[in-house]
Amino acid sequence: MTLMLHNLPSIPSPIHHTTRTTRSDTVVCVTSSTNTDKPKIKPKITKIKIKEPDDYHSTLKALNSKGRIPRKSLGQHYMLNGEVNERLVDAANVSDGDVVLEIGPGTGSLTNVLVEAGANVLAIEKDPYMAALVNERFASTRRVKVIQEDFTRCHLRSHLSSFLGGDYSDVNSYAKVVANIPFNISTDIVKQLLPMGDIFSEVVLLLQEEAALRMVDSSLRTSEYRPINIFINFYSDPEYIFKVPRENFFPQPKVDAAVVVFRLKKATDYPQVSSTKGFFSMVNSAFNGKRKMLRKTLQHIKPSAEIEEALVNVGLAATSRPEELTLEDFVMLHNLIGDA
Repeated sequence: MTLMLHNLPSIPSPIHHTTRTTRSDTVVCVTSSTNTDKPKIKPKITKIKIKEPDDYHSTLKALNSKGRIPRKSLGQHYMLNGEVNERLVDAANVSDGDVVLEIGPGTGSLTNVLVEAGANVLAIEKDPYMAALVNERFASTRRVKVIQEDFTRCHLRSHLSSFLGGDYSDVNSYAKVVANIPFNISTDIVKQLLPMGDIFSEVVLLLQEEAALRMVDSSLRTSEYRPINIFINFYSDPEYIFKVPRENFFPQPKVDAAVVVFRLKKATDYPQVSSTKGFFSMVNSAFNGKRKMLRKTLQHIKPSAEIEEALVNVGLAATSRPEELTLEDFVMLHNLIGDA
């Protein structure tokens, strides 16, 4: 199947511009004054990009080369704005020699910016046609390894151990994650990556904006305060970076996107709980009846009277509900009432 290039919407204008030095191959033009009677002026240097941008036409050309169209079942929305990719890479502070995990590289537009930044990229792609395309695109470089696999089911530690050369416990070998991920599996990916602070220092993801705001905002007493907020703040320090309008994607989704940086904590910096598994089991139980009091939702762990006493001991009301507790409150409560 061939995607037609005519009658396409105009290429979206870049999002808020930030001044930066391009990583693309360049031609340098130097001009200077030849008048010896005037004071010397520092030559003006102009950099001209000679690489073809990853825009509508190049994206469609890449898809046509494999006879593909974006698959809704895989959540495929391809980035058409190179500036967004560059800002993603900047958000992760990617520099020469960094090891970067990319999830769902698609046509390789973000991969290209990562390689230009000097990164060694491990790309995991579920779609076999896109995996083949990225392999072909970067066949001339040794900086990219593509694994055709479902990320949510892959043996990530094994892949990373092989890619990093075995021992990733050395602080100098910590990897990073930079990815434009399918919106429909964003929570699954976050849950898989955030507990891996022994491997990754930062996780930079392009998410659905609503999900991004919900993950970063830990405001109490709101309908959006959920167990995922406790999970995220247990394992990381999240930060909302910038919004990406929907017009920057093909096909255009129904919602805007946003970039979030999760700075992963080391195990020594996790909140001290007697059992991580038991802690999150308690948190999930607490939110099963969100508007119910904790003395009701946690009574399978301890009698209601003991739950009330524990709440009072940590400085909370005996009638507290889950949306009223911070991460620190849940930690203290768990350490008093024990595992579920």
